[in-house]
Amino acid sequence: MSYIEHLSKDKKLAKILKGQAVLPLKKRKNICLRLCASIMSQQLSTKVAKVIFQRFLDLYNGEEPTPKQIADTPFDQLRSIGLSNAKTQYVLNVAAFALANVLSDKKIRSMNNESIIELLTQIKGVGKWTVEMLLMFTIGREDVFAVDDYGIQVAMIKIYKLEELDKKALKTKMLHISEKWAPYRTYACLHLWQFKDGE
Repeated sequence: MSYIEHLSKDKKLAKILKGQAVLPLKKRKNICLRLCASIMSQQLSTKVAKVIFQRFLDLYNGEEPTPKQIADTPFDQLRSIGLSNAKTQYVLNVAAFALANVLSDKKIRSMNNESIIELLTQIKGVGKWTVEMLLMFTIGREDVFAVDDYGIQVAMIKIYKLEELDKKALKTKMLHISEKWAPYRTYACLHLWQFKDGE
């Protein structure tokens, strides 16, 4: 049974799934680097984020750096690609944490979602949302629901006619609705983002 069939049991979600294509989930290597990229892209448009990440790779001759190479990069050199002081420090924090905890892709992939969130949010500058994006777009987990994501909130307010007066109550309602989408909540999020962008 495809995820589309399962998610279509939710009549309101089924309406937006109708005109949309099936979306694939990709698994990508170098989880530590993807986490750094995620931090760099926070609060930036996709276009600007791509430019910054390319400048970052250019520091390492266009190759993907190891956590050791990132950790050894001088602060000012990292700062010079267009990162704020805070983001520069957070990227260095990720590299240092990866080295200290010997974080390999294999080790992270062997853990469940909750454990990965618990582990990586110990890093200063890495919040739950950042790890959820990593779980979806790098590790390729099918059942992640990003309740704090602004785009998801906007889409669900519209589709389910939710009250947005109280953030806490809104998130509780969203989580309740999303329960029936398990074990395919990541796909639901992908379609909700697509719906919001298409509006």
